Amino acid sequence: MTNAQASLAHLYRVFTKPEGQDSKLAQIEQHLSDNLADFLSRHVVASPRSLEDIEQDFSESLLPEQPQFVSEHAQQLLDKLVAHSVNTYSPRFIGHMTSALPYFHLTLSKLLVGLNQNLVKIETSKAFTPLERQVLGMIHRLIFNHEPDFYQQFLHNAGHSLGSFCSGGTIANITALWVARNRLLKARGTFRGISQDGLLVGMQEYGYNSLSVITSRRGHYSLGKAVDVLGLGRNSLIALPCPDQTLDPALVLKEGIAIQAQGGKVLAITAIAGTTETGHIDPLDELADVAEELGCHLHVDAAWGGATLFSRRHGKLLKGIARADSVTLDAHKQMYVPMGAGMVLFKDPDAGNQVRHHAQYILRHGSKDLGATSLEGSRNGMAMMLYASLHILGRSGYELLIDQSLEKAQRFADMIEKHGNFQLTTAPVLCLLTYRLVPQVVQDKLQANPDLAASINPLLDELTVAIQKHQRESGHSFVSRTRLEIQAYPQQAINVFRVVLANPLTSDEDLAEILAEQNRLAETLPQYQQVILACGR
Repeated sequence: MTNAQASLAHLYRVFTKPEGQDSKLAQIEQHLSDNLADFLSRHVVASPRSLEDIEQDFSESLLPEQPQFVSEHAQQLLDKLVAHSVNTYSPRFIGHMTSALPYFHLTLSKLLVGLNQNLVKIETSKAFTPLERQVLGMIHRLIFNHEPDFYQQFLHNAGHSLGSFCSGGTIANITALWVARNRLLKARGTFRGISQDGLLVGMQEYGYNSLSVITSRRGHYSLGKAVDVLGLGRNSLIALPCPDQTLDPALVLKEGIAIQAQGGKVLAITAIAGTTETGHIDPLDELADVAEELGCHLHVDAAWGGATLFSRRHGKLLKGIARADSVTLDAHKQMYVPMGAGMVLFKDPDAGNQVRHHAQYILRHGSKDLGATSLEGSRNGMAMMLYASLHILGRSGYELLIDQSLEKAQRFADMIEKHGNFQLTTAPVLCLLTYRLVPQVVQDKLQANPDLAASINPLLDELTVAIQKHQRESGHSFVSRTRLEIQAYPQQAINVFRVVLANPLTSDEDLAEILAEQNRLAETLPQYQQVILACGR
C-alpha cells in the first residue's frame, strides 16, 4: 500500500465506524468521558498555570501535515486543553452567567453533532425545523400568552414566524432592532423600503434627520454593536444615567420628545429584564406606555432575566413584558442548555417578514426554511437541547431552579451585610448582586464623614481590583468585577465585585469560603494597608 493509499484509508476510518474498531473507539470515548467527568467534579475553578504558559502549548502556526490517530490526539486535548480550561461547573465559579449544566446534555450533544443539521433550510433539517418552531412557540406563549388558536394558526405557518433561534443575545438584539428599523422605514409610494433603497433614502422619504435607540447605562454592549451594524452609528444609542440601576420612564419620555423636536425619531426603547452587571429589571409596563406615546418599537432584552417567567412567585417581576414588540432570551443562561442558544421572539408573527430574504437554491418563496427571517446563514440544532430540557425538567423544575437561585442570592447578600469588612453595593433583584471589601474602620469613617469618599473610593477601587486578580489567579474560586454608579455615589463610579448565583451546586458554605478567601487575600495586599492608612489608622 502506498503512502497516499494509507492516508486515504486513515481518513476513511475517521469518517466511518468500520468493523473491529467499535471497542477501540468506545475505549477512547470512555477515557474522554471519565476524564471530563473528573475535571467537572472538582471544586477548583482554574489551573494556576498562567495564560502565557498555556499560549506556549498553542504557539505553532504551521498546519499539521500528517493525520493523527484519534486516541493520540484525544490525549493531547486532555493534557493541553481540558486540564487548563475554566471549570464553569465548579460551585465556586460565580463570576459570570455560565453555570453547570444538567449532565444529560453531554449525551445529547453527541446526537446533535452526529446529526449535524443546518437549521436555516428544511432540506437539511426536516424534523428539526418543526421542532424548533414548536420550541419557539412554547417560549412565545410563556412571554406573550396568546390564545391557543393563535399558536394553532402561526406555529407552523410558512408565511409567518414567532421568532428565531440564534447564537446568543447579541444576534438576537441585532435581529430585533433590524426588524424595528425595517418596519419603521417600510415601502411606500416609489420608496421600495430600506432593504431595497437603503437607510439614507429611507430617512429622506420619512423626513427623519436621525434615528435613536434609548436604553440605560446598564444596557448590554451588544446594543452598541447593533446600531453600528444597522448603519445608525454608535452615537444614536442614547444610554441614560441610572443611579438606581433601572431606566426612568419619565427621563426616556423627556429624551424622546427632545429627539422628535429636533427632527429625529426614536426607533426603539430597549428595556432590560435582568441587567448584565446587577440583575435589575426596568419598569417594563411604564416603558411600554412611553413607547406607545412616542410611537416606537419596544424591545426587551431579557437574555438573562426572561427565564424568571417560569417562576409563579417571581415572574411578576417582569410585569409588562407581554407588551413588548420583541424580546431577547438566552437559553444558555438560566435555562441551562449549552452555549449558543439565544432567541428573539416577536409579538406580531408578521414582524419577521420585514427582513425576509430568499435565494434560488434555498429559502424559496413559500418554503418553511427558518433561515428566511434570520440573520445567520448556518446554525446548528440547539433548539433540540432546549426541547429536551423543557421536557426533562418541566416548568416546575425550572421554577424550582429559579426560586432557589433568588433565595441563595438573598442569603449571600445577608452574609455580606453581616460581615464587618464587606459592603453590599447593589441588592439582588434576581440572582446577581455586587459588593466590595471595605474594612469596618473605613466604613465607620465614611459614615461619620461622607466627604472622605472622594479620596477613599479610588483606594478601595485599587483594592477591589487587586483582590479579584489574586483570587482569579489562585484558581480556587472566581468572582468578576465591574465599575458602576450606585445610589450612594451617583457621580462617582466605583469598582465592585459581581457575582451570579445560578449554579444549583453552589452552597452557602461555598459562599462563606469565598468571602473568607477575599478577606484573607486583602490583608496580605499593600492596597489594604493604603486604605487603612488613609483613614488615619
